[in-house]
Amino acid sequence: MTGAESVRSPCVSVCALDECDVCIGCQRTVDEIMHWSRMSNEERLEVLRKVAGREQQVAL
Repeated sequence: MTGAESVRSPCVSVCALDECDVCIGCQRTVDEIMHWSRMSNEERLEVLRKVAGREQQVAL
């Protein structure tokens, strides 16, 4: 990835929050969604790691 490329949002246009304020579509928290556009690529990658963990929890 070059410096000009940004980590893409995991948004899948299914925007609804669960009881923990996590989007059921992309598994991001409200804060993560609100701050995404101002995050560095490193911060975005960390959010994506958290998203992957949340997806595993939902699958159980």
